[in-house]
Amino acid sequence: MKTKIGVVSLGCDKNRVDTEVMLANLVDGGYEITQQPQDADVIIVNTCAFLESSRKEAIDAVLEMADFKDTGKCKKVIVTGCLGQKFGDEVIEYFDEVDAVVGTNDYDKICQIVEETLAGSRKQYKNPADTITFGKRILTTNPHVAYLKIGDGCNNFCSYCLIPYIRGRFRSVPMEQIVEHAKQLEQSGVKELILVAQDTTRYGEDLYGKRRLVDLLQQLSALQGIKWIRLLYCYPELTDEALIREIETNPKVCKYIDIPLQHVSQPILKAMNRRSTQQSIVELFDRLANSSPKIQVRSTFICGFPGETDETHQEVQQFLQKYKLRNVGFFAYSKEEGTVSAKFTDQVPTRKKNSYVKKLYNVQHKVVQELNGSDVGKIYTCIVDSFSNMDGEQFVYAGRTEFMAPEIDGMVYIVSNKQLQIGDFVDVAITSALEYDLLGEVVE
Repeated sequence: MKTKIGVVSLGCDKNRVDTEVMLANLVDGGYEITQQPQDADVIIVNTCAFLESSRKEAIDAVLEMADFKDTGKCKKVIVTGCLGQKFGDEVIEYFDEVDAVVGTNDYDKICQIVEETLAGSRKQYKNPADTITFGKRILTTNPHVAYLKIGDGCNNFCSYCLIPYIRGRFRSVPMEQIVEHAKQLEQSGVKELILVAQDTTRYGEDLYGKRRLVDLLQQLSALQGIKWIRLLYCYPELTDEALIREIETNPKVCKYIDIPLQHVSQPILKAMNRRSTQQSIVELFDRLANSSPKIQVRSTFICGFPGETDETHQEVQQFLQKYKLRNVGFFAYSKEEGTVSAKFTDQVPTRKKNSYVKKLYNVQHKVVQELNGSDVGKIYTCIVDSFSNMDGEQFVYAGRTEFMAPEIDGMVYIVSNKQLQIGDFVDVAITSALEYDLLGEVVE
């Protein structure tokens, strides 16, 4: 009988891609994947370590899976990913439940690691961050959607962030490899590609001496079966006119862009070691506000960064009220040991940080209500993600517009008189606005 492997994947969509590559390696190596941890001989937990909260989630998941050594078939628990790369020494030293620790650059060796661990080895596997996990995958998304990792690592060294110390310097996947892999995804039925890297706008500068994200978008757009290409994690200082024009004019590129701003006040941006300035952000968002067709924006903001005041917080509120972004996430600043900002003396009390988060969510909630209300009566092309339920004799599906990324943004509940296929693109007339979602009917 084949050895059964259970895999738990935590963290971001870039980590998800790493998990998918690891799954393919395991299957090619003769292992069987099970979704039931009680049936697994080996359980792998692919972890995140970006924040203290994510490290706690990872440790909790590891300990939960280790319980299956007593209650299930599990013989070994292996920790992979960012926790293994940055804190592997501590994990192997303090957690006897863990039988191997693997960093972010050894997924291609996972079959060998499983074999050695089952044979009794207990050690840490960690190589320098000079490669990229890329290649054949087993998708864990809907079969019509795939994340496409075009690079790894980061050169920005924001003062609050551990990513460069975990994932290393930014490095791009060669364009020909990305396009070939996209062709394979297309042939498997993928219709929507979601491009990810820690900084997608930096794509190509290490390999080609200049940024080539626009060139990559044009090559991917030539794939007939790919209908939507979505951009995540575009840094504001590198979101230039050429990229904006490509989004506006390329019919396959979603009129959607994820730009993680983190803040807009000049003193806070400087303390964060962000490359953009308040003025450059205003100029960029003035341009996006006048884009045609309108490019919808997702962003994230850190609340309560050291030195934050009611005045700097108010600047974020005013920015949100002025530019009315479609989708925004707010996070309380997390003081991470090993980052520059952890040493700042003007730390903000937890209660104040949480208050800032709450206030910004209240502002954004009103913005979303206004935007969703303005959508009523409009017709949007939507992709059908899943069947939801029956409403009398009508079928109800969950889907998304161009300005909705899976799992992180809202959705459209699509009512149809006939059965639809998952992965279909349909025109939907929006009939009502929910709190964060939309409801509409298929236009026959």
